Amino acid sequence: MTDLASTLQSFFTDHLIGNRQASRHTIAAYRDALKLLLTFAHARTRTPPSRLTLTDLDAPLISAFLAHLEHDRGNSVRTRNARLSAIHALFGYAAPRHPEHAAIIARVLAIPPKRFTQTLVTFLSDAEVDALLAAPDRSTWTGRRDHAMLALAIETGLRVSELVALTCANAHLGVGAHISCLGKGRKQRITPLTTGTVTLLKSWLRERAGTPTDPVFSTRRGRPLSVDAVQRRLAKHITTATSACPTLSEKTISPHTLRHTAAMRLLAAGVDITVIALWLGHENIASTQIYIHADLALKERALAFTRPTTSQPGRYRPPDAVLAFLEGM
Repeated sequence: MTDLASTLQSFFTDHLIGNRQASRHTIAAYRDALKLLLTFAHARTRTPPSRLTLTDLDAPLISAFLAHLEHDRGNSVRTRNARLSAIHALFGYAAPRHPEHAAIIARVLAIPPKRFTQTLVTFLSDAEVDALLAAPDRSTWTGRRDHAMLALAIETGLRVSELVALTCANAHLGVGAHISCLGKGRKQRITPLTTGTVTLLKSWLRERAGTPTDPVFSTRRGRPLSVDAVQRRLAKHITTATSACPTLSEKTISPHTLRHTAAMRLLAAGVDITVIALWLGHENIASTQIYIHADLALKERALAFTRPTTSQPGRYRPPDAVLAFLEGM
């Protein structure tokens, strides 16, 4: 077994799974990135992946792989940077275990992520939310399920992975109604529910008639919906809702757009940004700052407090007391 093969195996089994207890999504993302890298290295060096060594994966090859992702595979800069993060994680793990390759490892770790233009988040207006929630046909079982699922996603801002992982036991609909979930980074999170959503979920769960361990939103056969299934159901309802609200056709909408919508609705209601970060399960408040950038109304309110450039400087003079009385009548 080569030094790369043994390091790769212990990186996943001992480090990611054993020590870090990484989620299956993190493990899958790292696995896919490294599979692509080994396939690229095999094509470049003609060496089978099982015989590749750490010295084969030097900085020039890694840089060529990153360029291949962008130019040949058509990946975005975000995807390119995510693949590089997986590579950095592997080489960071290998560094103390293979000091003989310190120079090669240091050069790989020095490859920087690529900068990219930060675009504003896409979110739904109140009219678009109403049109979307009205789109599912609630005379059918799937329509009632989809309506409850979309309403919950828009109110709570759950990630789509958190949404499909919800079990009936996660819905606490008594006093202090809330949804509990295991979020990103294995962090437990609870999100309160409004009276309307509680009523909607109670009705759906009575019809769902599942056990505490059953998924809240399931297929007809009782299995959890997949992330792809949620995406397809959302796309179907967006198509229906567009006839009632044409502005939906101007937006690229994914399940994550519903999470952005929840955050923007909280921000518009005057909720502090730190509370929104807790609501969404953001580990770093910097991740929540994107919503302030996207909120034009918030910027317009700030602009209203500024002094026009054409105004004359001077001291504030209160109005005459009698005139102020008359103005207030």
